[in-house]
Amino acid sequence: MVDPTSDLNEDVDDADAPTCATCGATVAMESTHRVTTSVEDGAVETVHFCDDDCRDSWDADGL
Repeated sequence: MVDPTSDLNEDVDDADAPTCATCGATVAMESTHRVTTSVEDGAVETVHFCDDDCRDSWDADGL
């Protein structure tokens, strides 16, 4: 597993990259990559997006 906080372009290939929660695109080495993080009942939940548009159109209640 690749450290999700690693610098852009740091050893992330498509096989290890997260996928966009809105459109399903692989998010590898993209400068537009966005992440939303929340904590519920002591567990950290991260959701990845390929860009601001996907993040803005994401329905958090759909999880």
